[in-house]
Parts: sequence; structure tokens; C-alpha cells
Amino acid sequence: MVPTPVVLGLDFGGTKIALAVSDLSGRRLGTRTIDSRAESGGATEAMARGLTAAHELLAEVAPGQELAGVGAATLGIPYDDRVELAPTFPGWDDLPFGRLVRDGFPGVPVRLATDVKAAAAAELRWGALADCDPGLYVNLGTGLAIAIVAGGTVITGAHGASGEIGYNLRSAGDVYVDADERTILEHVVSGQALETTGSARLGQPVTAADVFTMARTQPDAAVLTDEFVRELAMHLANLAIAVDPVRIVVGGGLVRSWDQIEAGLRRALDAAVPFPPELSVARFPSDAPLIGALALGVEAAGVVLGAEAFA
Repeated sequence: MVPTPVVLGLDFGGTKIALAVSDLSGRRLGTRTIDSRAESGGATEAMARGLTAAHELLAEVAPGQELAGVGAATLGIPYDDRVELAPTFPGWDDLPFGRLVRDGFPGVPVRLATDVKAAAAAELRWGALADCDPGLYVNLGTGLAIAIVAGGTVITGAHGASGEIGYNLRSAGDVYVDADERTILEHVVSGQALETTGSARLGQPVTAADVFTMARTQPDAAVLTDEFVRELAMHLANLAIAVDPVRIVVGGGLVRSWDQIEAGLRRALDAAVPFPPELSVARFPSDAPLIGALALGVEAAGVVLGAEAFA
């Protein structure tokens, strides 16, 4: 029997690298996750470890099978020679991202995407944004970004930077001020921001998840999470006013604390938006970028996935 071709999906995030191998129907054969920053070698070393882990996974779950396509999603906006807008991972913007992925799998078709847009595509095709026109996908992870879906597709923008709200102005005082001279939104509303601020204000090293856990019993931590949710809510309300979405879905690592986030967002949307949208957790809250990367791999192999994929 001729071995069945497979595809590889890679999701390079700010704290982890997720990998998966699937057949051409989207059925996952195996997955693996490694820490983006487990070693001290920085961005180049993390990329190398991710590619090595991918080859190991392929050898483990699909030995001797043809690799027909690779989909690679990443924080920031990927090009063959660089990654734009990836400030949360020092050195990542200098990587020749696309070239490294292609060199890692010579002769195999490769498609690239931002992690948030790949996640939104997965939610649009198979998840919580199906039949939403328009809709918003919000990623609350190490960084902060959103994706707009409309007309059955994910809006990329003229430079692939649609939805990079981490650069949003936070007040009128930010007008006319360059991004590197002001506090951009991602420096306040993101997992990395909450970790940095929480560690400084609570007097001990904490993760963003720790801050939300501590907020249940400690007033100082509760102040931090209230500030976080309030500022996020303001920007989502403004987005909803501008876009008039059917639904806003939220994914990323911080959705583990959804019970502490949802009420503030819901209250803000109901108070400010003329036609308040639905609000929910994404169908694939933690691995939508990886599912989107697998879908890119299948498309790179020349296969069109049906609605039943990843069901």
C-alpha cells in the first residue's frame, strides 16, 4: 500500500511552539509542544529547536510518508527574510522566517500566516465565527491582536497588519507620538504586560495566570486584573462600534481566566455599542493557530478542506 501523504502545521508563539501532523483530510496524527524560550539561545535557537521537533514528530507519527505541505503561523507578520511587528519576542523580527522554514523542508510547498489570522481562519471555517459576517477574533496571549472576518475571509490589510491593535493609541496624549516613545496598548493589555506589571507591583515573580488566580483572594492583584479588563473592554467596544460584528470570539492562553474577564467585556459592549455583538470563547481557544497552520499546510498541498475537517 502506498503511504498516505501528510502535512505539517507549525505555530510559533511567544511562549510555546506547537506542532502537529495531519493527513490530507485534517485528521491529526500527532502533536507536540515545546517552550519557545526553554534555552538561552534566543530567537534563532528557538526556531532551530522548533524545526528539529517537527522532524522528530514526523519521524514518530508518519515514518516513510510523503510530506505534502507545511503551514507555519507565527506571532508578528512573516516574510521570507524577516518578521514584522513581533516586539514580545526579542530577536524574532530579525529571523529570515520563511526562508528558514523552507530550508527545513526542501522541495515541500510552504504557506505562512500570522498566528492570529490563522486562528481566525480556523474559527471562520470550522468554529465560533462560522456564518458571522462580520466577526472579530481576539487573541489574548503573550501579545495582543485581533482579526476581522468579513465576506467569508480574514481581512489582511494592505501590509498584512490589519488587527494589530497592540499598537493602538491609549489616550489623546498619544496623538502625534511615535510608537517607541509612548506606551502602546500591548504594553498594558497582554499576557506579557500583566506578567511584567504584576511582578513589579506584587513584589514577586508571577505569570499572567498567577495574577488572575491571586485576584480571587488578594485585593492588590484584583486591581491589576480590573485595570486589564477595563482597558481591553474600551478598545473592544470601540472596535465593535466601528465594525458592527455579529460575534466577538476570544482565544489565547488567558481564556483560562474567562470567568474573570467575560463580565467586564460584556458590560462594556452592552453599555457602549449601539448593537451589542455576541461574545464567546473560541471553539479552539488554545490551539486555533495550530489548526489554522495545519489548514495552510493542506492548502499548500493543493487540497481544499471541507466543513467537516477538524470537527
